[in-house]
Amino acid sequence: MNLALGPKQYGIIGLALVTAVIHLILGLQVPDTLFLLNGLGYIGLLGMLYLPLDFLAGYRGYVRWALIGYAALTIILYFAFQGAAGLSSPFGLFTKVVEAALIGLLLTEKP
Repeated sequence: MNLALGPKQYGIIGLALVTAVIHLILGLQVPDTLFLLNGLGYIGLLGMLYLPLDFLAGYRGYVRWALIGYAALTIILYFAFQGAAGLSSPFGLFTKVVEAALIGLLLTEKP
């Protein structure tokens, strides 16, 4: 299977990797298992979405929706755990903007 990657797909890859790396680094610094698992989840879903594996071909639409839900859940849980204090963290907000942009690109990507 040959997946055609264009600017939108490269944007999705970049945004997913940015948020994955941020969560992995935080997970190692804090240390926090949830941050580590979150970062690994982004990498796993991204791989399932774009790795040229034939057995995944029929599932890419589901994987796309799973990644959208995963990013949305990450945003929701950030504010659930942080509360109003989450609004005062520029780094945390930057990460949430990256995740929101990832959701936006995934929603506009043509499967």
